[in-house]
Amino acid sequence: MTDHPSALPSRFSGLSNKLIATIIGVILLVEVVVYFPSIAGYRDSWLQDRLRVGVVAARVLDSVPDVMSLPRNLTDRLLNAAGAYAIVYRREGQSQLIELTDPVTPDLVITADMRQRDLASQIGGAIEVMLAGPGRTLRIVGEGDLDESLVEILMPEGPLRRDMFDYSRNIVLVSLGIAAITAFVLYVLVSRLFIDPVLRLADNMLAFRKAPENAALILSPSERADEIGIVERELAAMESEIFALLRQRRHLADLGLAVAKINHDLRNMLTSAQLLSDQVATLDDPKVQRLAPRLVTTLDRAIAFAQSVMDYGREANAAPQLAPVALRPLVEDAAFDARVLNHPSISFEDTVSPELMVLADGAMMARVLLNLFKNAREALEAESAASPPNQITVSALAGDREVTLSVADNGPGLPARAREHLFVAFEGSVRSGGTGLGLAIARELVEAQGGRIFLGDSEIGTRFDIVLPRDPA
Repeated sequence: MTDHPSALPSRFSGLSNKLIATIIGVILLVEVVVYFPSIAGYRDSWLQDRLRVGVVAARVLDSVPDVMSLPRNLTDRLLNAAGAYAIVYRREGQSQLIELTDPVTPDLVITADMRQRDLASQIGGAIEVMLAGPGRTLRIVGEGDLDESLVEILMPEGPLRRDMFDYSRNIVLVSLGIAAITAFVLYVLVSRLFIDPVLRLADNMLAFRKAPENAALILSPSERADEIGIVERELAAMESEIFALLRQRRHLADLGLAVAKINHDLRNMLTSAQLLSDQVATLDDPKVQRLAPRLVTTLDRAIAFAQSVMDYGREANAAPQLAPVALRPLVEDAAFDARVLNHPSISFEDTVSPELMVLADGAMMARVLLNLFKNAREALEAESAASPPNQITVSALAGDREVTLSVADNGPGLPARAREHLFVAFEGSVRSGGTGLGLAIARELVEAQGGRIFLGDSEIGTRFDIVLPRDPA
């Protein structure tokens, strides 16, 4: 976690910028898709206009028995109106031609057949005109207004190409205007509905992170019923919980410091009292001899309680060093340290396979097993009757990905109160005067290694099951 949170981006460098760019990009993409049918339609309309002029000229030709008798100024006006070099009228196998007074001999003639009206042909023809160079001549072929009549117009392609470029430029300008206006309107709407609330959430999170103990920074959620409203309410609840936990942690830290000081002085006093009790135990008075062992035992328990509280307070938060570990040597070493091996009244049975490996921290697992074995030994030693013989059994069940290690004894079992508060420090103790810290520490260590520990089902005594990841190898 960094010491200084990142500052919020400016309004036009964060989500706003991306939103505007996305809207404009989508609109322009739609315009590009629409552009090709539009420019093809413009070309078709342009050619149809020229063809209609040719049809008018064809009517004139059809009404005159001899085309050669037409005045040259009339034919030139017809051709100039159509912007054509020549017009050909075909009907019933006969052809009539009118052309300029000064005929033009084209170098490259491209045919535009207006009888083919499918969209693909129109788009292909429009793209060809836009990409072609100057100097081409266009031959427009279409049907006349009489049955089986055909009109052909020969004209330069330049005017069509020029008009198509002007039309394209207008489309681009209109598209940019529509994109800008639409992006602005959508930006205003989306800003009010989404971006401003998100910026409010982000600003609150950054401010609360700097001062999580300031209750004034807890978010006040709105009444929105959508997903942003849910996020606001959940964030407000989370910040309230963090604020309460931090206050509790501060109080506990202050209380813990005071308890540590009291505990340290109390432990010194108890140690002095233990030394005095040891001296009293050497006296010959029968009453003293009868009461001294009880006094010594009570002082030992008090010192052990004080020591366990100090040890729990000094627990380090070092991360576990996970590595493949053989379970059986860990079990044997922990049993020896807990004085379970070769115990005069407790038999110890270890059925763990020597080849069984788990992925764990060996030192942490040794502490967990030591606590479990000590608890089992103390429970069996406190049992007055020894029938059946006291026994501690360790077994392991290997799965595909996990290993379940079981530590069981045939002692008196756990009372109901201990089961309710199991693994809770200072509440889960079974013995009188115990702290319950052993199981609390065991749970923390097991969970730190990615495992689980819980009380297993057992008809006799107590059984704890530890689930650990199996060594992948």
